[in-house]
Amino acid sequence: MLLSSVFGAAAVIFFSALLLRSSSNDKAYDLGGIPIFTAWSFFRRRYDFIQDGFRESGGKTFQFKVLQHRIVSLGGESSRNVFFNTPGLSLPDGYRILMGGAPKLKDLNIQITSDGVDAQAEVDEGFIKRVLSLVCKERLEDGKCKFRNMHHCLLNDALELPVLLDDMSNRISAWGTGGTVDPFKDVYDFVFQMTIRMATCQELAADQDAVDQIAKTYWALEQSATPVSLLLPWFPGPAKKARNSATTKIYKLLLKYVENRRNAAIPSTDPMDILIAEGHSNHAIIGTITGFLFAGVINTGMTACWILLHLGSNATWKKRVLEEYNIIVEKYTDTLSTQPLHKRLATIPLHAWENELPSMDLVTQETLRMATLGSVIRRNRLLQDVTVDGAVIKPGEFMTYQLADAHMNPNIYTEPMKFDPERYSEGRQEDSKETFSFLSWGAGRHPCAGMRLAKLELKLSLALILLGFEYELVDGAGKYPKAIPVSDRNDIHKVRPLGEPCYLKVRRVIE
Repeated sequence: MLLSSVFGAAAVIFFSALLLRSSSNDKAYDLGGIPIFTAWSFFRRRYDFIQDGFRESGGKTFQFKVLQHRIVSLGGESSRNVFFNTPGLSLPDGYRILMGGAPKLKDLNIQITSDGVDAQAEVDEGFIKRVLSLVCKERLEDGKCKFRNMHHCLLNDALELPVLLDDMSNRISAWGTGGTVDPFKDVYDFVFQMTIRMATCQELAADQDAVDQIAKTYWALEQSATPVSLLLPWFPGPAKKARNSATTKIYKLLLKYVENRRNAAIPSTDPMDILIAEGHSNHAIIGTITGFLFAGVINTGMTACWILLHLGSNATWKKRVLEEYNIIVEKYTDTLSTQPLHKRLATIPLHAWENELPSMDLVTQETLRMATLGSVIRRNRLLQDVTVDGAVIKPGEFMTYQLADAHMNPNIYTEPMKFDPERYSEGRQEDSKETFSFLSWGAGRHPCAGMRLAKLELKLSLALILLGFEYELVDGAGKYPKAIPVSDRNDIHKVRPLGEPCYLKVRRVIE
């Protein structure tokens, strides 16, 4: 009886696999299989799953199903061009359904606003414009923003570079005169502090306990994005409960500050006030802030950590970057001043930070190339099919592109596993060999709206560390590591390090 049941179950699985294979007659290779099993591999070890799929398909475009969703995996220059240049392909849809991590309004049972508008759609549709209003040049330089008319605000109440540097200096003061620092914890914290400042308001940014609570809650959200929670979002398991709890905490905390700013007698030029003045609802403002913060948590903070590891293991590039920082300090600040380092750095104009640190730009680009290897997922929101490399993606279906297809391609990048920032310099320019060969900042019709701010945050944070401290890499025993950690390519959010822990042994040289 038991044996017949086993055979029966096996037969059901076998024939289900046949029936569930895509019925489309396009040229995409079909991985087949049971969607629930396919989905588990896709969510558990996504990088390996995509790599294995291309090996099975002989390097051709392939398709698979995750539950009821058909996904087409693309590769190569022509497919990359279509993926990043076609309008109507939704990144929020792809991220929300197949990535998890970021807070969602539906986790709070907020589906429709009081005006009868789809709450999540309201957040998604104007997200890029709202982000751009927070990171425009005018706001970074003098607190003014060209994206809105706030004639009634106090224009001298500006969010300027000095404020960002003050925040970071307060955080880094906890390092004292020296010691051992965990870059993936301590460095991340003060980069996140900057992101809070650029996305919320002065009252929240000044409340370190509240900032720490948000950071902790975001990690809880990231950890709740388990295969089970993504496959079965309705299942009332621990991950769903943790997700709902974390989302509720973030929403309530931010709502309190939004309401405070909305009811303030005198508006400021803080981010929340900018969005309020533009007429956005609380849902739209909080949704914009949470998306903005999630990018800061996952991307910029972790990138700063990896840059420090690369510079710590590449003395030549560390020296080059430090020399350029010293040049702009001597050029734009009073070298005889007795003011603290962060006060002197605050006198350096924005254009110098953005244009006069070329080695830092090269190091950042190379760090991102080596770290951002995961998959971007988009959903066809058009009312027509999209054809890519013979594969037909119908409305509502998904396509995915793994950045490693370009970033680790030896035909584009010589020795792609080697840290070599010089590869982008004039004369080599390996990132120009093919269309959209470098994708960490987005490409085509889908550029990263926060790129400018992210670059600035990285340069400011590295300035405080490289100019304020001497550091070397050490392992848990205080010795130079036998091997430098590499990124976990299957980590779809944080790109955490694999290998033995690696720390920074720091010694303060400038106050």
